[in-house]
Amino acid sequence: MSRIVVALGGNALIRRGEPGSTDTQRHNLRAASVALHGLIREGHELVISHGNGPQVGFLALEAEAARDTVPAPPMDVLVAESQGQIGYLLAQALEGELATSGDHRPIAVIISQTIVDPDDPAFLKPSKPVGPAYDRATAELLARERGWAIAADGMCWRRVVASPRPLEIVESLSIRTLVNAGVIVVAAGGGGIPVFRLASGLLAGIEAVVDKDHAAVLLAEAVEADALLLLTDVHGVYRSWGTSRGSRISRLTPETALRGVQNGAFAAGSMGPKVQAAAEFVRRTGGFAAIGALEQAEAVLAGRAGTRFEVEAGFDSR
Repeated sequence: MSRIVVALGGNALIRRGEPGSTDTQRHNLRAASVALHGLIREGHELVISHGNGPQVGFLALEAEAARDTVPAPPMDVLVAESQGQIGYLLAQALEGELATSGDHRPIAVIISQTIVDPDDPAFLKPSKPVGPAYDRATAELLARERGWAIAADGMCWRRVVASPRPLEIVESLSIRTLVNAGVIVVAAGGGGIPVFRLASGLLAGIEAVVDKDHAAVLLAEAVEADALLLLTDVHGVYRSWGTSRGSRISRLTPETALRGVQNGAFAAGSMGPKVQAAAEFVRRTGGFAAIGALEQAEAVLAGRAGTRFEVEAGFDSR
């Protein structure tokens, strides 16, 4: 039996081009729960995290539309709202899936805060896509009207916000205690609510969306996980992504992966953080990590699909 942190990408919960309705998310989370149940059936302990890019973007749009009636909440509060929303839907879907086989076990959703450095250079260069995708003309119009930063995301354009690196998950001890007691825990959703520590020692929110992949590494370290799975809506890490020469990379060593991040082989706003997080988890813990499609979770864990990151004697990562 292994203890595994499974990080579900926000785009695996609302796929590209889909409406962001609750019904859509319920449908996708039922499918996600089938994949997670497969891992649980194999005897693994799961700690689950999730993205929130589309969801927090929709909440921000709602707040913007209602700003003449209700004061718009800051981004840290929107992240907290998305944690509650997704955590509720995910826990309900997973509980229902487990019940189909008579497996009734406790599930806890932890509203999680993540400490960041307010001087992180990420605040000077927003890169994290949030909200729906637009064509370029629409995105540029919205950027002018609403003061957004925007960037290309594949063939589309999206709003981008600062994505600082996480330093600490405030609720780590509570999460580890629950996991050790046999509870399936959902935590650090969306990278955690972005906070920083004041000179007084108290915490305060900050306008950002924490890098969820690096937060998943902190979560995995906090619970002493054996493996980290980053499951999303793509089938792994690709060479020459988006071109006719594109090909999936089945295995990477941490060193090769980090060189690829440094030379720009993996997109900074999407695959780059996942590759870097997977490589850093392996280097820091000696465990293994993998990136792949949610529906192939069992195969990704077994190394039959996706891209696997590990240190192995005689390993050829080319």
